[in-house]
Order: sequence, then structure tokens, then C-alpha cells
Amino acid sequence: MVYSTVLAAVPTTLAWGPNVAAVMIICNIIAIAFGKFTIKYPSAGPAMPSANLFGGFGLPAVIGTTCFGHILGAGVILGLANMGAL
Repeated sequence: MVYSTVLAAVPTTLAWGPNVAAVMIICNIIAIAFGKFTIKYPSAGPAMPSANLFGGFGLPAVIGTTCFGHILGAGVILGLANMGAL
């Protein structure tokens, strides 16, 4: 009985498409730009193979900003899908 109530509370998810991909890319770019201005030591830790390609970020900064970008993107995608904009 409780299990069916939990299943009814789960929102429907959006199918992956070009609009969803564009929102995720934009959210990751915003997160990387936010990290560029807020991370105290962006080049700390092990260096990335091509520092210029990654904006001078070290491995921890790249992982941190892209993780934040994906969390931000998931929230934005779910919010836009709930509003009917996607």
C-alpha cells in the first residue's frame, strides 16, 4: 500500500533531447564561470593534460565545477519540465 503511494509521488522525467542537452551545457558553463571567480586556488592539485583547454584549472577544480554544473542542470531541467517550458 505504501509502495504504491511512493510510486505515485515520483514525477515523470523528461526524455533526453537537444533542448535538454542545451540546458545542461549552459548550466555547466555557468558553473565553470562561477568557479573561475570563486575558487581560491583553481590550479591546485594534479594538473590537467592541457591547462589552456581547461582554463588553467587543476583536476579538483574541473571535477568540482562540473559536478556543480550537473547538479544545477538537473535542477533546472526538472524545474523547466515541471513548468512545461521543456
